[in-house]
Amino acid sequence: MEEETLENEELVISESFFGESFRALRKNKSALIGLAIIIILIFVAIFAHLISPYSPIKQDLYNNLKPGFWAGNFKNFLGTDEFGRDLLSRIIYGARVSLSVGVIAVIIGIFLGSLIGIFSGFYGGTLDNILMRITDIMFALPSILLAIVIVSVLGRGLSKAMIAIGITYSPQIARVVRSETIMVKNTEFIEAAKAIGAPKLRILRVHVLPNVLSVIIVYTTLSIGSAILDAAALGFLGLGAQPPTAEWGAMLANSNHYITGGYWWVATFPGIAILISVLGFNLFGDGLRDAIDPRLRKKM
Repeated sequence: MEEETLENEELVISESFFGESFRALRKNKSALIGLAIIIILIFVAIFAHLISPYSPIKQDLYNNLKPGFWAGNFKNFLGTDEFGRDLLSRIIYGARVSLSVGVIAVIIGIFLGSLIGIFSGFYGGTLDNILMRITDIMFALPSILLAIVIVSVLGRGLSKAMIAIGITYSPQIARVVRSETIMVKNTEFIEAAKAIGAPKLRILRVHVLPNVLSVIIVYTTLSIGSAILDAAALGFLGLGAQPPTAEWGAMLANSNHYITGGYWWVATFPGIAILISVLGFNLFGDGLRDAIDPRLRKKM
């Protein structure tokens, strides 16, 4: 009976919390702009086969490195690359690849990091020391360098890049979730749940996880933009997506030889696509963080 009362009170508090957060988010113009960018990117990625004017891998060597609309070429609106492939089509299909890499990599990182952080913060002791020392070792290397090392071990390819980026993000979320779990563990309702004999795994599932979920959601949103950037960096180094896959980072890598020849559009438009996508996720993530954090919400 007491446990049911605790759960009902927590449900009311949770509904009130998320309702206030949603209202605060609606007032944040930057967050709404970021959300609009994300929605457009998702729409483009899902319907790439309908929006794209041409195939992203179809080559036309007689039409290579042609300028776009600024030179009166409306057939290839953003111009063509070194193989005569339509740049606009490759950028549209690249949204599908880059978003998939960013989202899946962050999901991997969130899953690993959340497990480590929750168990480490809740159980403490020897388990906490072991897990945190492992994360300290991973923190000793820059994330992109650690990703390069992991890809070198696993091998090149898009799936390997997703795993590598996900692993590099897990220590960061582990630290954040651990600190939040320790705060929740020391609250009165957790002590009350322990007092009535609730199993530890039930306390983790019913009480701890819902209370750290907001932090995980915010960190997920903020990390997707960075993951897209890291995926582009691996693609630029030739460790991510392999030709002829249309991926923004790989497109930049293939175009760096042509910039000095005056073919600026080959590198400019994929770079703008990366910039816009990262900006969108960062704006929305910052707004979501401000809306969820009660201390920041009061200042909005």
